[in-house]
Amino acid sequence: MRELISADAERFYQLNADPEVIRYTGDAAFADVEAARDFLRGYDHYAKYGFGRWAVIRREDGEFLGWCGIKYTPGVDEYDIGFRFFRACWGRGYATEAAKACLDYGLSHLRIETMVGRAMKANTASVKVLEKIGMVYWKSMDFHGGEGVVYKTP
Repeated sequence: MRELISADAERFYQLNADPEVIRYTGDAAFADVEAARDFLRGYDHYAKYGFGRWAVIRREDGEFLGWCGIKYTPGVDEYDIGFRFFRACWGRGYATEAAKACLDYGLSHLRIETMVGRAMKANTASVKVLEKIGMVYWKSMDFHGGEGVVYKTP
């Protein structure tokens, strides 16, 4: 994993352009590659907090597979693990491996006491990832107009 950079714009755009990839996220697709590039240029979490969402790159060939990382929301003082991958990567363990690495990094290196992960209840694959990395169900919530679940570190 590495920081997202503006050179990732094409793949970042393609990732969000797939309706199945963003189906449970509440996010809209970028209008074009330049909008994705503008988002990446303005992404300030690394400078503000020293971490953020990171590009997940396959070691063997340098392919951009998606992203995973920690998001801090100051208004609620909360650290959230999130991930998003191209459909070709689903079911191959990438999300679990990346999310586990982020969780371990947050807990041990950043000394974060509690981390959460959110998903729509219907997104059973994402819920399974949160469970596989050791998070436990905490509560239900409204998630972009749908039934959502929140998991947290034990």
